Amino acid sequence: MNTLTLYHQDFSGRLLLGTAAYPTADILRQSVAAAEPAMITVSLRRAGAGGEAHGQGFWELLQNLNIPILPNTAGCQSVQEAVTTAQMAREVFGTDWIKLELIGDDDTLQPDVFQLVEAAKILIDEGFKVLPYCTEDLIACRRLLDAGCRALMPWAAPIGTGLGVVHEYALRVLRERLPDTPLIIDAGLGVPSQAAQVMEWGFDAVLLNTAVSRSGDPVNMARAFALAAQAGRLAYEACPVQPREQAQASTPTVGQPFWHSAEY
Repeated sequence: MNTLTLYHQDFSGRLLLGTAAYPTADILRQSVAAAEPAMITVSLRRAGAGGEAHGQGFWELLQNLNIPILPNTAGCQSVQEAVTTAQMAREVFGTDWIKLELIGDDDTLQPDVFQLVEAAKILIDEGFKVLPYCTEDLIACRRLLDAGCRALMPWAAPIGTGLGVVHEYALRVLRERLPDTPLIIDAGLGVPSQAAQVMEWGFDAVLLNTAVSRSGDPVNMARAFALAAQAGRLAYEACPVQPREQAQASTPTVGQPFWHSAEY
């Protein structure tokens, strides 16, 4: 299976895993171990909050996981807020990687693609490796690439819904029209089969949080999603047969010892 490459850096896995809303710190630790993700995402605001699995103890847990950290700007609703949060995250986590979230609607948590482009350009100019959480809109994605982004994270459905792919046509067009851009499906996946599906279409990775952390068994669900992402990628690289309307026998008729005619 080919390696996932983002901003000229290679990663062994094709699943990125969030760290929010796990029942306990130990279950989070076990889930990460089961998934073996390429990166783990964390919100600066969450890491700095109080609570048993937060604050300094939470930060130490993340360090001990020994997995590359992808800070995010979750909850930001303006360019200045997102840029400032990213700058703070770089200081706290010691990384230039940032998952850029800039929300435009409180109900759907849909990204504000207009402000997203502006914020992305500022952060790219400051040396960040920006992974923008965006919609499946082709034109908006092109604007993000023009701003300097080298990978995109389109949603499958609104965050935390578990609906799976809502707009299949738009996502498949996006994959077709941006063949050389790493595309990571972020948000909305609910079960492993949905992850396998988008990977079979040629998407490069998937990012999950709610589907794992709020499941009945996060550890096994993390393992299931990791296997699904791997299976989907292997299937894509194996070039699946194309669907057809008419049946086609898998066993050849030429050379068969007997041939039964339909005419009697």
